Amino acid sequence: MATRSQTAALLLAGALALAACGSGGASPSPSASGGSRTLVIDTSFDLKTADPGRTYEPTGLIVGKAVYETLLTFDGADVTKPVPALAESYELSEDGRTLTLKLRQGATFADGSPVTADDVLFSLTRVRDMKGTPSFLLDGVDVAKTDDSTITLTSRTANPALPFILPNPALGIINSKLAQQHGATTDPQDKAEQYLNSSSAGSGPYQIESFNVSSQVTLKANPAYHGTKPAYDRVVIRNVEAATQKLNVSRGDSQIALNLSGDQVAGMPATLQVTKTPSANVIFLLANQDSAVSGTTTNAKFVEAVRKGVDYAGLLELAGEGSALAPGIIPSQLLGALPASQAPARDLEGAKAALAAGGLSNPTVKLEYPSELTVNGLSFQPLAERIQANLKEVGITVDLQPAPVTTALDNYRNGKEEMGLWYWGPDYPDPSDYLLFLPGKTVGLRAGWKEGASKEVEESGEEAAAAIGDEARTAAYADMQNQLNAAGPFVPLLQPSQNIVTAASVTGLAYHPVWTVDIADLGVK
Repeated sequence: MATRSQTAALLLAGALALAACGSGGASPSPSASGGSRTLVIDTSFDLKTADPGRTYEPTGLIVGKAVYETLLTFDGADVTKPVPALAESYELSEDGRTLTLKLRQGATFADGSPVTADDVLFSLTRVRDMKGTPSFLLDGVDVAKTDDSTITLTSRTANPALPFILPNPALGIINSKLAQQHGATTDPQDKAEQYLNSSSAGSGPYQIESFNVSSQVTLKANPAYHGTKPAYDRVVIRNVEAATQKLNVSRGDSQIALNLSGDQVAGMPATLQVTKTPSANVIFLLANQDSAVSGTTTNAKFVEAVRKGVDYAGLLELAGEGSALAPGIIPSQLLGALPASQAPARDLEGAKAALAAGGLSNPTVKLEYPSELTVNGLSFQPLAERIQANLKEVGITVDLQPAPVTTALDNYRNGKEEMGLWYWGPDYPDPSDYLLFLPGKTVGLRAGWKEGASKEVEESGEEAAAAIGDEARTAAYADMQNQLNAAGPFVPLLQPSQNIVTAASVTGLAYHPVWTVDIADLGVK
């Protein structure tokens, strides 16, 4: 995830996640034969709050998914089709502006009170108007209670992404009466965060037992939960560095490790389960199109030479098992992703020919990237070194410019990098989030790509944004990516693997690009 105002927070957190040592005071040992079952999850914390209206960090979304319910959700790892949750049905109008949701009857909060349309109205309005990190999710969306069982969301323009946005745990429905008693409001004066960090005002399968942003979060099963009772009575989520995660899960001090690299999961004991799947993060190169920044990278033939000169198969080998090449900027899990059959392949002679056709002889460019950042356990440094070697064979000298993430981010966000190596993860699992790569948009401007720079690409983006229905949207976003690949300054490289290690006793795990893992879906054998 890396959005407008969230890019810095997400990348910084990836690099600077707090680390706790040892196994930290939890007693794991889920019992398969009755008694209390405790699940221990080790992860590198990216956590600020348990208040859903302020939550947008990965660890917070894991917690939010367990404690709060949303109107819509996804079935397992499939993010191509939203399904009912607190809403029993939904309908998007033909113009894509109005989303009507019928509420499920019988849902209750942890204190036993019913979930009402008034709670939904308050919760969504609070997220939008409190101006917290996730407020952008409902930009331009009016929320109305049509009757006691109907909520209507109306967008100023066509918004077919809205059903894909509503499952985000940041849009979890809170007990409005209880929250208002503890300072909750629908404006920036809201004072409920402290209460929501220690108490549960949700209708989810779990409640908060204890919450510490730097060390440990403990959840307990919600006895008033109206759905299927979760398999684990207690869940302990601990902040642990990757090396210690490996040690803990190997010796049985935890049942799940979420942040191991490809190298770290190699050679794990056969008694453990290792899930390797492409993450929703796409690592890409950018070539700045601002002539004030570079007279080299603005040459279309230079970009073509880079695109053809990268050894994608070599990068994939470097990234490790479970990783995948990126045919386009939209990751494989999302609607509109290009098929794997369109994954790029190296064309060294074509790259040399493109460089010559551009009138460029042995150019030198600077490649900037965050020195200490890792994505899914993959460091940018070896990637940059491999790209440097690849392009040297083309005739391009790449001057590596690693920098602390804060410095690198500043140059990236201000469009000052001649070339950059970065990643993008979805703010929400819908292809519309990738319209930001177009000329004049957030990421486009970071590559010095101003509005009006490419009529064909911009028109394809407009068509994608206006498309309604899965079939039309899939085709439109595929066309947009093909146009981006042909004329844009971005070179999608790969999706690094998300490696999750679980004990043999854990069942039902599926990596999810929004909340990583749905704790309530986990079983025990």
